[in-house]
Amino acid sequence: MTTDNNESQIAAFLARYTPAIEAQLRDARTRLRAAFPRGFELVFDNYNALVFGISPTERSRESFISIAGYPQWVTLFFLRGIDLDDPAGLLEGSGKQVRGVRLKSAADLGLPAIKALITQAAGAQAAALKTAPPLTTIVKPASANQRSRRPAGP
Repeated sequence: MTTDNNESQIAAFLARYTPAIEAQLRDARTRLRAAFPRGFELVFDNYNALVFGISPTERSRESFISIAGYPQWVTLFFLRGIDLDDPAGLLEGSGKQVRGVRLKSAADLGLPAIKALITQAAGAQAAALKTAPPLTTIVKPASANQRSRRPAGP
């Protein structure tokens, strides 16, 4: 369930990006939502990026996958990526838990190796997602200070 108010807020967040990144982020969001028809889509307009996370509950800490828009690219993040089997070596990052894949296009979400990572990430949440309500969007309060959503000029 998504309200008109949520969608108008999200449209305003997206409008701050270049048209190319905005389109890629919209497409990636649509594909992520289609993959997870139950649970909660948590939207964060934070300091570094606009983030669309999926969680079986309203709690941010239970998110397991997200799409984040930066000025020049879109990244698919796995919040417990350290635990994923990645035979194709796609996952980037060196933190204690999070790993990501920088997307060339939103269509990358359909690549077999990326789909396998998404399936693994969702596996631990399968039971909770199955009993979760139909996908509901929650826009979290925006960060007061933010980096520009567009690339720096020459």
